[in-house]
Amino acid sequence: MRAIVFTGVGEPLVERDVVRPRLEPGQVRLEVRACGVCRTDLHILDGELERPKLPLVLGHQIVGTVVQRGGDSRFELGERVGVPWLGWTCGRCRYCTSGRENLCDLARFTGYDVDGGFAAETVADERFCFRLPESFDDVQAAPLLCAGLIGYRAYGMAGDAERLGLYGFGAAAHILAQVARWEGRRVFAFTRPGDTDGQAFARSLGAEWAGGSDERPPEEVDAAILFAPLGALVPAALAASAKGASVICAGIHMSAIPQLPYELLWGERQLRSVANLTREDGERFLEFAQHVPVHTVVSVFSLEHTGEALEAVRAGAIEGAAVVSVADAA
Repeated sequence: MRAIVFTGVGEPLVERDVVRPRLEPGQVRLEVRACGVCRTDLHILDGELERPKLPLVLGHQIVGTVVQRGGDSRFELGERVGVPWLGWTCGRCRYCTSGRENLCDLARFTGYDVDGGFAAETVADERFCFRLPESFDDVQAAPLLCAGLIGYRAYGMAGDAERLGLYGFGAAAHILAQVARWEGRRVFAFTRPGDTDGQAFARSLGAEWAGGSDERPPEEVDAAILFAPLGALVPAALAASAKGASVICAGIHMSAIPQLPYELLWGERQLRSVANLTREDGERFLEFAQHVPVHTVVSVFSLEHTGEALEAVRAGAIEGAAVVSVADAA
């Protein structure tokens, strides 16, 4: 089958014919229809997330149809399912048994510890797959599986914030802005300095103000969510936040946070991080997204152009999300 393979930091992605992945008990084999592109893929490519499985098929926002089952399954053959970043947990540790499986020390992640979705087929633990609402087609559903899920988990940490700041207006923020506006919150969007197109995009999705990340909004925000992986944005977000606000770092990797004066944190401001997701996050968000309804804006790439899709995300050249369509791969 066709797959896009990562062989090591500094090496180009290569398209190969590879052996179909072996199906184990408790897994499902999926014919991949689409797979979203995530900045986490770039962190793996660049060596910022260490010790990935090698060689590796990247991609962890997978939409596929079940073509084979490894034993009894809750899914039917031909059923469409989604595969997220969290691919397996031990189910026994203190985190798993207290509703915090996202923190499991033994967790395995799709497109990192196990092969992902930039391929014609993949296998996944059926317990960690989601049924997908029929209202989303394949390419629209793919970004919901990480950009949507991680954004939604971060959004929950924002509490009942009326004024929400979103730093980095990409795949996750463009979904979350729709959710926040639907719930009647006020959205303030921060883009790369000078990115007037990105700012216009944010305003088109309901942001009442959009500017560069080096600017101060016209009002303090009650919570800020950082999707851009730049540690320098932490003090900037704290400075733009009201007393009692939360600043939430939603990425899996971030550059070093610079030294900051205590006065930026004082006033019962909180600094938090988001780690992965739980299956409960997924079930709740996918049900919720169809009621808003969320509309994902996507740029579609073919499987052989996966590398171009990743570089477009790196350059900030994508409005919304990038998705690789794999429906015609053989």
